[in-house]
Amino acid sequence: MTRIKICGLRRSEDAEAVSRAGADLAGVILSQGFRRSVSMETAAEIRRTLHPDIPLCGVFVNETEEYIRPFVEEGVIQDVQLHGHEKNEMIDSLHRRFPALTVMKAFQIKDAADLEEAASSHADMVLLDSGTGTGRTFDWQLIGQFPRPYFLAGGLNAENASEAVGTLHPWGVDTSSGVETDGVKDAAKIEEFVNKVRTEEEQ
Repeated sequence: MTRIKICGLRRSEDAEAVSRAGADLAGVILSQGFRRSVSMETAAEIRRTLHPDIPLCGVFVNETEEYIRPFVEEGVIQDVQLHGHEKNEMIDSLHRRFPALTVMKAFQIKDAADLEEAASSHADMVLLDSGTGTGRTFDWQLIGQFPRPYFLAGGLNAENASEAVGTLHPWGVDTSSGVETDGVKDAAKIEEFVNKVRTEEEQ
């Protein structure tokens, strides 16, 4: 089954919509200075609202381990997504400190070298993206026979979700702006996205 991650939640209503739609993971941006950034307090409220079976993933961009640690220790997030220039040493350190934590590392895919770096990551899961919240797809043909499970991100929406799943068969898909209207999460679009992925799996 293709895992579905809805990222960039900012409100309790977003968590309710994700829970109703039956997504597998939810994400919040916990580095500040981005359009979808939220505080720890807001993230904690989203965690309380989100269905208990849906892990909440905290997205961090070039933060220190000490910055990340309180979010994990206080149970606000269950997964960590590193979306900057973090190295394997930091991933290893997070694994040592939090053995139960799932660490995902995002990679901006422009050429084969980026894919080689992603393939060798020490992260539990890699996310292949077009950038940092660009809302645009990258050349999916670059992926080829990628040697490990991955999340596909970048410009995914209800219109291209079926093609992405049917063509590439990723371990998971990740969307944010693709389920928004005027920059706000749209419950109907979230439900449509989830349904399109699930329908493609049944083909």
